[in-house]
Amino acid sequence: MNIKQLIGEATDYDKKVALESKKPKSWCKSISAFANCFGGKLIFGVSNDNELVGLKDAEGDAETISESIKTHLNPIPEFKLSFEKDNDKTFVIVEVMKGQQTPYYYEGDGQLIAFMRIGNESVLATPSQLRELVLRGSGESYDSLKSRYDFDNMSFTKLKSVYKQRTGNTFEDTDYESFGLIDEKGNLTNAGALLADESPVRHSRLFCTRWNGLTKASGIVDALDDKEYTGSLVTLLQAGTEFVRNNSKKAWRKVGDGRIEMPDYPDRAVLEGVVNALIHRNYMEIGSEVHIDMFDDRIEIYSPGGMISGISLEGKDLLKIPSKRRNPILADIFSRLKYMERRGSGFKKILADYEGQVEFDESKMPVFDADNDDFTLTLYNLNYGSSYAAQANENVIENVIENVIEISEEKIKKLMPEYSRKKLAKACEILKMISENPNISIDELRIALDVTDRTIARYISELKDKGIIERKGPDNGGKWEIRWVNDSKFGTQCDTQTLLKNIPKLVSTKSHEIEEVQNHGHK
Repeated sequence: MNIKQLIGEATDYDKKVALESKKPKSWCKSISAFANCFGGKLIFGVSNDNELVGLKDAEGDAETISESIKTHLNPIPEFKLSFEKDNDKTFVIVEVMKGQQTPYYYEGDGQLIAFMRIGNESVLATPSQLRELVLRGSGESYDSLKSRYDFDNMSFTKLKSVYKQRTGNTFEDTDYESFGLIDEKGNLTNAGALLADESPVRHSRLFCTRWNGLTKASGIVDALDDKEYTGSLVTLLQAGTEFVRNNSKKAWRKVGDGRIEMPDYPDRAVLEGVVNALIHRNYMEIGSEVHIDMFDDRIEIYSPGGMISGISLEGKDLLKIPSKRRNPILADIFSRLKYMERRGSGFKKILADYEGQVEFDESKMPVFDADNDDFTLTLYNLNYGSSYAAQANENVIENVIENVIEISEEKIKKLMPEYSRKKLAKACEILKMISENPNISIDELRIALDVTDRTIARYISELKDKGIIERKGPDNGGKWEIRWVNDSKFGTQCDTQTLLKNIPKLVSTKSHEIEEVQNHGHK
């Protein structure tokens, strides 16, 4: 082993310039963290700035290290001591194996504490991490534990119907135990509670948002679509994938006698991403839920709980990372439903699905980011930035606004036949400005129209009396709504903001695709 090759690889290695025999906690915490996570090496004789200092009494230090580990670590982890030389300098390397009897505590100074590895640091385990370590050490998982809810109060119609639909098999009473929904004594497991129609696990929720732009604060209308889902994990999976479909588009390019599909996001990649987020999340992390955040250029799928092995994905070959299952019962059930494979190849499928798309290039490669606490998958919009897509988006949005105004003019003519052509034009200008900026103030409307206070007040009053517009909230901080938009092209009746909120469902790169969406109406 080359000592220089170990330096700087902070995730897998730690270093100490010298043995602090009187302060064993200063380095024993690294031993605890390595054993609780993924293993690692602790190098003695290297400074923080990577200077190779060496140890004056390497053999004596090695004996002290061995005794200190046996004294201060409970249980004692598996480790190996070795010596490395660089010219005339000697170093001691402690290789710590990933432990099977977690948690591994540091015991000393009246303390019994466990550590975890976060990046290049060894930090105190959180209560959630400690509970997970206890389960791992006992050979159990959260989803296998007895739930505090009563099986007799649960129904599983959704699970049964999807099982029948996807496999052709009928769910039998004996399957409750074979699936792991109940234990051998008939008690409902946590897996069963999560898959019940009306799941009682309150923090098992899915939040989906289609943001307006590239960030969570991009303009007047921050969110174009926003949903919160509860219920069975099967319901959450279906709802999440449907939300993505409804807020994205699928272009196509004609070639010869056929056509090539060009979706914003490959269906299989989205499915794998949402499945992984729901199945592999840490359900002992209370107060956090799975999130799907859609932006113009990407989707971010967030799940509480990092990699079960504790590793960071930075710099790792994603195709060579072994599959570890935090919730093996849930994973098995979803493999039975044919939503995932038992051997666990989610990373590979997502990458392969993207690489097989027409519009794929290296800049659109999915990004996996994980630490001990969180996991985030970023899927990039394959059509974002293309000239045809940008032009189509602009045209469709403009057409939506124009439809609102055209419809408004027709309605005003019917509702206010006494209006002259001039007054009708002014009323339509008001509606257009409200459509573009629902937060616009009366004073801003007056200035833009170049009319008096009395004139703008009269227009607003008449439009409100006819039920055409409505003010929501206070004068300061509220917003306007155009209360009626009813057109066969959209197949629905809604206010202007609802219509604008559904723009992503209307946007398409082909005129016939736009017509198809319009003919079917809002989903």
